[in-house]
Amino acid sequence: MPPPAKTEAKENPPVPAEKAAPEKSGGDKSAAPGASGSAARPGPFDIKAWIPAIAAILLAPAASWAVAQYALLPGLQRKLAQPVSDEAPAVAPAAAKSEKGAAPVAPPSYVFDNIVVNLAGTMGTRYLKTTFQVTGSDPNLKETFEEYKARLTDVTLNVLSSLTLADLEEPGSKNVLREKLVTSYNQAIGRKVAEQVYFSDFVVQ
Repeated sequence: MPPPAKTEAKENPPVPAEKAAPEKSGGDKSAAPGASGSAARPGPFDIKAWIPAIAAILLAPAASWAVAQYALLPGLQRKLAQPVSDEAPAVAPAAAKSEKGAAPVAPPSYVFDNIVVNLAGTMGTRYLKTTFQVTGSDPNLKETFEEYKARLTDVTLNVLSSLTLADLEEPGSKNVLREKLVTSYNQAIGRKVAEQVYFSDFVVQ
C-alpha cells in the first residue's frame, strides 16, 4: 500500500507560477486606467485657467493711467484754459482804456506852509508849527486864496493860537481843527470854497 504523502500530492497538484502571474498582471491593468484618468482631469486651481484674470488685474492700473494721461488730462486742461482765453479779450480793452484814459487830476488846492503860533494858556512857552493843504471843488480855489491871502492868513493864526495844549491832547483834535479852519475860510470869503484840510506837518513843542 503506497504511502499517504504521495497520494495527496497527486490529488492536489501545485499551481505553476507562470499561470498565476497573468491574473496579477490583469488586476494591475484594470486599476491603471482609473489612476491615469484621475491624473488627467484638471483640478479647480489649475494655473492656466487663472492666467486671463491675473493678466487683467495686472494690466488694469496701466490702462487706467493711460486713459487718464492721454484722454482725461488733456481734456481737463483744455477746459480749464478755455475761460482764461474767453476773458482775455474782455480784460484787454479795459486795460487799454485805463492806459489811454487821462490821469486823475488833483483837486484845486492851496498850501499854508510853516505856520507857527503860541498855544493859548502856555505863556508863550509852548507853540504849534504846522503845514497843511486846503482843497475844494472850486477850480478857482488857488486864485481865490491868493486874492484873500492876508485875510485868510489872519484867520488861520486866530484859529490855531486859540488852541490850548489840552485841546490838542483830546482824541480827534485834528478833525475838529480841520472843521474850524474850513468853516472860517468859507466865512471869510463869503462862499463855499474850501472843503478839506490835509496836514503834512504838525509839531507841538
